[in-house]
Amino acid sequence: MSRVDLRIDGMDCAEEIATLRAALGPLAGIQQVDFNLLERRMTVRFTAEQVRLDEIMRAVQRTGLRASPFHEDADQAADRSLWRRWGRMLVTALSGVLLVAAFLLHVAAAGWRAAIGAHEPSAIPLAVSGLYILAAIAGAWFVLPKAWVALRRRRADMNLLMTIAVAGALAIGGYFEAAAVAFLFAVSLALEAWSVARARRAIAALMSLTPPQARIILPDGNESLVSVSAVPVGGLFIVKPGDKVPLDGRIVSGHTTVDQSPITGESLPVSKQTGDEVFAGSLNHDGAIEVAAVKPASESIVSQIIKLVREAQSRRSPAERWVETFARYYTPIVLALAVLVAATVPLFVGNWGGWFYQALVLLVIACPCALVISTPVSIVAALASAARHGVLIKSGEFVELPARLKAIALDKTGTLTQGRPAVREAVPLSGHTESELLEIAAAIELRSEHPLAQAIVAHAKARGIRPLPVQGYQALKGKGATALLNGRSVWIGSHRYLEERGQETPELHDKLEQLSAAGSSVVVVGEDGHVCGLIALADQLRADARAVIHELRAAGIEHVIMLTGDNTPTAKAIAAASGIDEFRAELRPEDKVTAVEALVQRYGTVGMIGDGVNDAPALARASVGIAMGAIGTDAAIETADIALMSDDLSRVPWLIRHSRRALHVVRQNIVASLAIKAAFVVLTLLGHASLWAAIAADMGVSLLVVGNALGLLRDAAPSRSRIHA
Repeated sequence: MSRVDLRIDGMDCAEEIATLRAALGPLAGIQQVDFNLLERRMTVRFTAEQVRLDEIMRAVQRTGLRASPFHEDADQAADRSLWRRWGRMLVTALSGVLLVAAFLLHVAAAGWRAAIGAHEPSAIPLAVSGLYILAAIAGAWFVLPKAWVALRRRRADMNLLMTIAVAGALAIGGYFEAAAVAFLFAVSLALEAWSVARARRAIAALMSLTPPQARIILPDGNESLVSVSAVPVGGLFIVKPGDKVPLDGRIVSGHTTVDQSPITGESLPVSKQTGDEVFAGSLNHDGAIEVAAVKPASESIVSQIIKLVREAQSRRSPAERWVETFARYYTPIVLALAVLVAATVPLFVGNWGGWFYQALVLLVIACPCALVISTPVSIVAALASAARHGVLIKSGEFVELPARLKAIALDKTGTLTQGRPAVREAVPLSGHTESELLEIAAAIELRSEHPLAQAIVAHAKARGIRPLPVQGYQALKGKGATALLNGRSVWIGSHRYLEERGQETPELHDKLEQLSAAGSSVVVVGEDGHVCGLIALADQLRADARAVIHELRAAGIEHVIMLTGDNTPTAKAIAAASGIDEFRAELRPEDKVTAVEALVQRYGTVGMIGDGVNDAPALARASVGIAMGAIGTDAAIETADIALMSDDLSRVPWLIRHSRRALHVVRQNIVASLAIKAAFVVLTLLGHASLWAAIAADMGVSLLVVGNALGLLRDAAPSRSRIHA
């Protein structure tokens, strides 16, 4: 199967999408057609043996639209649509000027009541009627070609409905109404195009996160500015203070602080030194750093975010699908009602001209554009706002689903906890002080790469203890290590190693069991003749974990459960510390899937939060899979439905509130649009509606719903002060 991406100039509304679907549908060999309204992109998958690309292009041209190969370069697209953007504004402004001039002349000649209500050609001076007609032509300039295409295809879209309404008004002498409808409809289309462009710019802002060039280091030591696409993996580049990092890389020289907020949403700069990763789009603050690229520009975290957000626009949310289905039936029904009003009502009450006019009003009401455009703009605004705050939502469907969550399952390690051990307690014995115990332990563990060893060394250094050098270091696989410290034989090891040495006492055994039952991993430190003490280590609970669990419950989550492969005592301790009522421990990946399935059966919509790799099966089974700290893990971004780019757990309750606000905005927009339509249907059937008032109300509700939708771009990030309060 072949694929082609085409840019469709003039595709600003779902009406054009429906027209294109109808045009391409009859072509043999067309397998699938997808649309991205914001980028005006149409993706066609087709069988090359059955249909050629030039046939597809001709089918698009027959709709009155223009197709060209799609390029990522937004500036090229802007150049191609220059006349369409500024030309639309020009003819709309011309229509408005002509309408105002005609109306003022009409008022001067016959009074304002006559100007608004006169339907008799004789009541209107020739010059005035000429200006009204010119205003109507200018307002309908971009509508008429599409209306002609719709008429030829025998498909009543909004362009044909408006053209009939304008022509009908002119035919019965309603020159003011005809010009007003044409002008206001042109304004409405301009507003629609502006709202789509505003949402498009919100997405395009992501592309400006990374600079187009990198300052590379040449083999002779000199520096040169080159395109980021020309920097190979492993290539060295320099980032000076105040510059943005152009590529994902690892620092090979220098130290600095970096603002990662454009990628992760973190509010505070992060300290970086040799060996640390830096990400394209982050801002270097303090020092110059030398960085080795770890990915090509096309595979950076920012590139992945942009790619996934673009793909998310193409996958419609349930609300978008509902609106599209509703519009498919709504327009023909109201159109049939208009024909019924024009043809049958006068048979009973007379006044053919008046009811023909009311039928034209129904044609205006039959246009569902404000309703149709409000939902995708809302969804895209929500996607862009979330991406700006470090929450990557991978489709419109997952904008809505967090609002419906009833239960959430969380992994323990790396989600509720920091994912690395730390010293929880040091218990000196045999007359040793805590400092002496840590000094011995750190001296032995300085040679080890084990996570527990590194935690002990870090804790000792934080207490101001500098590990002394040892001799004769020997690692005992799976047990511990021995060494000589100041000529004394010292050792560190597990409970089992203590038993093997024959140095365990009943009191010591009880203390070890007590610490282990509290969820700690315990190491024993000793000399040949006695035990110096015990050091208990455990994965540390995130500082904001308890507050986040409380916020989840306050947000309406009925059930929070922790799923972990860790042992029961550790799981119990973490659950108690975080305020989680239920936990399940010692689970294999398939056990986590079973647990999530049980939650889905009980609650319906369930979220799973994990690291995106070990928890992949459970993330896939949940209604919504949320990956924590995905910034450094490609697999996490690919696996989850939603990726939290930072390790900030407070993004989860924010996501739920953001989703609920987005869903609320969508519902508000749908209700507002339908309420205006319903009100004018009633007024029309009572004989009290007018063409210009109907289109003005439709334009007003378009402004209302678009403004409401774009308000989602201003959703505030979670406040850390509130989370930690």
